[in-house]
Amino acid sequence: MSYPNLSGRTVVVTGAASGIGEALALQLAAEGARVALLARRADRLRALVERIRADGGEALAVAADVTDDASVDAARELVHTTFGAVDLVVNNAGVMLPNPVAEGRIDEWQRMLDTNVAGVLRIVRAFGADLVAAAAEGRSADLVNVSSIGAHIPFPNYAVYGATKAAVTHLSQSLRTEFGPRDVRVTNIEPGLTETELATHIDSAELSGQLDGMLEAVGTLSAAEVADVVVYATSRPRHVNLRQIVVLPTRQA
Repeated sequence: MSYPNLSGRTVVVTGAASGIGEALALQLAAEGARVALLARRADRLRALVERIRADGGEALAVAADVTDDASVDAARELVHTTFGAVDLVVNNAGVMLPNPVAEGRIDEWQRMLDTNVAGVLRIVRAFGADLVAAAAEGRSADLVNVSSIGAHIPFPNYAVYGATKAAVTHLSQSLRTEFGPRDVRVTNIEPGLTETELATHIDSAELSGQLDGMLEAVGTLSAAEVADVVVYATSRPRHVNLRQIVVLPTRQA
């Protein structure tokens, strides 16, 4: 299915080097959007940009770390210099580092908080004014935050990760009260089990094995299937806000 009203939009996608972010960049570019790809792995971004351009799309690789203020500020400047103001922002960058809270892994807690929560806020600070300006001109303007079903359903040993995603979900609700009256849509996406690189962040063989068993029993969504939900939501008429979307494999209760 094609969504013509995405053509000509200017998009920022964080966490674009793999998984949902990569799939979303490909789909949006195929719809005619100009896509700025933000992630830390510059080599992966360059390869993705080449792939998009080979298919006739427009893309920009922006090596950036959402946990670093200066890096995000520099990314904004590069995006503005190359593409101008943006009208669609997707906060997709995230890390998942499960371990029992009793282990006291402050390093992991801080990394998840910096990436999953503060990273979202840094991107909103960098590009929020663009969205407000686009909406004031009568154009569609979207902020999409990728949270997780873990925001609602607790999983043993995933307490801190779930808490960061609950923060994203609540933040999305609160931002809607600020941006909605200005005609900027805020959509919160909560995927269930999805085929991404998040599982590779796990440093516990036991927890990694448990996740593998769950994936085998329940199955997963593909990154492209979750990306398609984002594309659909942002392609609706500008007065329609699909505000909260939970997308799960059918077998995931």
